[in-house]
Amino acid sequence: MNSALLFSQQDSIPKTESVFWKKVQFGGGLGLAVGNGFTNVSISPTGYYNIDKTFTVGVGLTGSYVAQEQNPSNFNSIGYKSTIFGGSLIGLVHPIEEIQLSAELEQLKVNRNFDGDFLIDDTFWNTAFFVGAGYRAQNLTVGIKYNLLHKDNNHVYSQAWAPFIRIMF
Repeated sequence: MNSALLFSQQDSIPKTESVFWKKVQFGGGLGLAVGNGFTNVSISPTGYYNIDKTFTVGVGLTGSYVAQEQNPSNFNSIGYKSTIFGGSLIGLVHPIEEIQLSAELEQLKVNRNFDGDFLIDDTFWNTAFFVGAGYRAQNLTVGIKYNLLHKDNNHVYSQAWAPFIRIMF
């Protein structure tokens, strides 16, 4: 007597989950401010790879658009438009679970256009190197960072210190 056994729903190749994707997280920022002739729209997605519980590396993209209409009733007002695009490399260290130390190298291409004859339109690159520290609770980190390359005539960041909120999924 011959017999055969068939399983139509069984897969002979076992499925394994990718270790890489288990260590990947995403985060970033969205911004929108409008009012009284002013518009500011920004998006900054970020991807992180957790090497282990202590070290994380990441990359980020940044894009923003800012516009201010000239106010005809105010002689001193200036209309302008600005676009900023760029990216960053990020390193995070968690010496203990609640503390996050960070280093971020950022390169931005800035394009500014002014209404009027007093200011000259310009396009330039801006480099920033931030070091920071924050308090971490699960996927949320709140902290402050400092731009080591900041100059007083910086046309992207008005000051060297910047607070941050980092949410990673």
